[in-house]
Amino acid sequence: MSSANDPDVAVTLLVATRKGAWLYHADAARSRWRVDGPHFLGHIIHHMVLDPRDGRTLLAAAKTGHLGPTLFRSTDAGLSWREAARPPAFARVEGGGGRSVDHTFWLTPGHASEPGVWYAGTSPQGLFRSHDGGETWAPFSPVNDDPDYRSWMGTVQDGTPDGPKLHSIIVDPRDPAHLYFGMSGGGVHESVDGGRSFRTLIDGLQVVEGFDASQPTFHDPHCIRLCPSNPDRLYQQNHCGIYRIDRPDTRWRRIGGGLPAGVGDVGFPMVVHPRDADTAWVFPMDGTSVWPRTSPGGRPAVFATRDGGATWQRLAGGLPAEQAWWTVRRQAMSADSQPVVGLYFGTTSGELWASRDEGEHWQCIARHLPDIYAVEVAARAQA
Repeated sequence: MSSANDPDVAVTLLVATRKGAWLYHADAARSRWRVDGPHFLGHIIHHMVLDPRDGRTLLAAAKTGHLGPTLFRSTDAGLSWREAARPPAFARVEGGGGRSVDHTFWLTPGHASEPGVWYAGTSPQGLFRSHDGGETWAPFSPVNDDPDYRSWMGTVQDGTPDGPKLHSIIVDPRDPAHLYFGMSGGGVHESVDGGRSFRTLIDGLQVVEGFDASQPTFHDPHCIRLCPSNPDRLYQQNHCGIYRIDRPDTRWRRIGGGLPAGVGDVGFPMVVHPRDADTAWVFPMDGTSVWPRTSPGGRPAVFATRDGGATWQRLAGGLPAEQAWWTVRRQAMSADSQPVVGLYFGTTSGELWASRDEGEHWQCIARHLPDIYAVEVAARAQA
């Protein structure tokens, strides 16, 4: 069995699904793929991430049916697994009545200067931190219990599929004290003091007609990404469009207006180029009033911008031309960092697609998997 840090493997995809997890290993040309799995067959795996700081520690966020939520850890890049000693859990409330974690939804390794630190976002919305490589977790910052944040979070019956979530946890690569996260619902938030306090970052974002855009509770960011080549730029795929912000500006600007009117700029995943802050990709879905959550018109396509959102190009070479009604979840699209960037996405119908040329042409590299929840590229250890 190959591991994610095998020197003969150029790219490894970490594929999390509704019924387990798979690893797909590619050669240098990214033309041949070798499958390793299933792992955790039958378990709901929401996210699986390799620690880029050591290239060995791999975490998987699992919900094990009637046994509830947990995390699994591998310290050999997926060759063997062990359950975390203390997964994320809300603090107990005396007399009962406290919240319970339904599942861990998002995993983010900490800053390069903080080995062993990880962050986790849960459903219902909670923010957690580990100092020991994901073995034990504790609530992080006042967010989980702050009265304002609790009022913005809504309830587990707020209509978000699979429950409301805290997601898109971002650590500024220049400063471990500078953090971002999103809540669906509850808006976008930023800390500049290592999580001791957070402030909202929702100016310019639209909300569903009839609701008050000044209230964080009505904001539904789907996915937020920071540009590796320019950490002052962030992109966002939102319930109400595609946005960009260039810090220190505090106002988001909607940039999805260039997508065709019959497609629109509503979707879930957002991917940015590892070396070009002007290039990003999205996967729009049908966002009409009944929210079918399918490819628009049954014609799936990736859309790319190479000018920061001023214009968009449809990229569908090799994708089905009609009668393909799947879509892509917020964590199920990613990019590698090869000289010509590879793009990857997984579908709600269990197909895994890959492009070796930044989205110009697509190849289906796996079919008949369970509903794909997340696709991550296993980043190599940092020098």
